[in-house]
Amino acid sequence: MDLKLSGKVAIVTGASRGIGRAIAQTLAAEGMKLTLAARSKDQLDAFASSLETDCLVQAVDLRMPDTPAAVVDATIKKFGVIDLLVNNAGATKRGDFFELTDEDWADGFALKFFGAMRLSRASWKHLMASRGTIVNIIGIGGRTGSAEFAIGGSVNAAFRLFTKALADRGVKDGVRVNAINPGFIKTERLETRLKTFADENKVPLSQAETQMAKATGVARFGEPSEVANAVAFLASPVSAYCHGSLLDIDGGQTRTL
Repeated sequence: MDLKLSGKVAIVTGASRGIGRAIAQTLAAEGMKLTLAARSKDQLDAFASSLETDCLVQAVDLRMPDTPAAVVDATIKKFGVIDLLVNNAGATKRGDFFELTDEDWADGFALKFFGAMRLSRASWKHLMASRGTIVNIIGIGGRTGSAEFAIGGSVNAAFRLFTKALADRGVKDGVRVNAINPGFIKTERLETRLKTFADENKVPLSQAETQMAKATGVARFGEPSEVANAVAFLASPVSAYCHGSLLDIDGGQTRTL
């Protein structure tokens, strides 16, 4: 299926690894030009050189208040347009609620929520001009509370509401806004958790993955490419009537309405 993305321009945050990297690879394969944003310049440079598309590397810390606008300005300077913003950057600290500090909470919101908010604000007028799209990568932790994921769940829940609020504004301004809630996806972060699970339960890593998936209530863990394919769909005119959609990609883990 032709998703009609060729020649269009996307900003992808958290693009150096994991889900963000897979998203950038998929969009590049669809013919999109890319701004790749993350903190690691070496990783971004190596990744950009492997893609057969025009890339702008932005090795930045999106927690800094002025950085998102600078990324948008650099993208406009190079490409002249923004058709898609993928807000993917952001990790939050897990742990016991009473051991999490104010700084942990502030850091959790600084990148994933405020970084995305500022990028959305800075790119909005350009997305209006292109009749463009925002896709937020959030997570199912914002739907089901977990004692160990108090920060992440709170950030994700706020991000879900933010998506709906932007979508409401987007009806008037002609900007489509949707979000994806990944479940357990096989990234470096999940691999670290699997190794810990294997060590604690004294089982091989392959067995740990099977046991952990079963304990989570899914048949298997997801692949980054499965999230990336959904981003390409939501970014394309093929999904033109999707607006304010919150798509769970979690293997059936979320069983609530």
